[in-house]
Amino acid sequence: MIVTRHTELNQSMHVEAMAQSIVLAHHTTLALPVEPLAQALKGDAGDLVFAAALLAAHRLGFVPADALCVAQAWSRQALRTGEFHPGQWPTEPADFGMRPWPRSDAFEPCPASLGLYAVMPDAAWTIRMARAGVPTVQLRFKSTDATAVRAEVMATVAGVQGTGARLFINDHWALAIEAGAYGVHLGQEDLQAMTPASLKAIRDAGLRLGLSTHGYAEMLIADQHSPSYIAMGAVFPTTLKQMATAPQGTGRLAVYSKLLREYPRVAIGGIDQASLPAVLASGVGSVGVVRALMAAEDTPAEVAAWNAALNAV
Repeated sequence: MIVTRHTELNQSMHVEAMAQSIVLAHHTTLALPVEPLAQALKGDAGDLVFAAALLAAHRLGFVPADALCVAQAWSRQALRTGEFHPGQWPTEPADFGMRPWPRSDAFEPCPASLGLYAVMPDAAWTIRMARAGVPTVQLRFKSTDATAVRAEVMATVAGVQGTGARLFINDHWALAIEAGAYGVHLGQEDLQAMTPASLKAIRDAGLRLGLSTHGYAEMLIADQHSPSYIAMGAVFPTTLKQMATAPQGTGRLAVYSKLLREYPRVAIGGIDQASLPAVLASGVGSVGVVRALMAAEDTPAEVAAWNAALNAV
């Protein structure tokens, strides 16, 4: 009896080690053909895959909340398919607990591709980008001076009129509604501070809602609100903002994009024209840019070059 139990334990540990290896290999290649562990996992698929994937996700550098999401998704995928899937990192929304579409509570839709998306610190910069031909712009004005905030929002909405640019206001949702902006963008902290009534006010006013995410856990939080688009970052290292998570890279961006395929997707963080082809290959339809646009000596020429590169794809 003791020998049998010892043998079963060794077999379980061996299967779990194999499962960890598969998760690690999938993350490295995202397309590695391996033999399924269907027979070994029968009866214990959920527990074994969950434990293995959780440990593997931690080894891969996922923050704890994201590692938990990864482990749950691998476990659900194994239970759903009857095997430890041989060729695919989990990208099915149902495996992450996401609701199916269409949804009655969804915010107003955006175009599937928002194109070049300039995130600017004040009205002057935002208007400058809109007039230079950037199709989507965001005013990200940070101040505790309510009078200054109001002036910036109103000036921006007025200044982009006639340019055709879609204007999102970061955080200041009530002013965005009052001024008639195209939409509102919220970071995760801003979203947590919102009441259901505030979010309903944005939806009822017909404004679009964009949400920032930095990994699986925040994507699932964003998905619960059925926003108009989801931004994913930081793709590459950036000095513009202190990030709670390490750069995601284009490999993770690609599987994130597959998971969020029902949404317009914006990649942001350290993207330049040299890295743009790899970013677009992930399937996103928009890139958020700050530094590369603000540092350009010839803004219209820089915007034209970005637009041409995006339109080519």
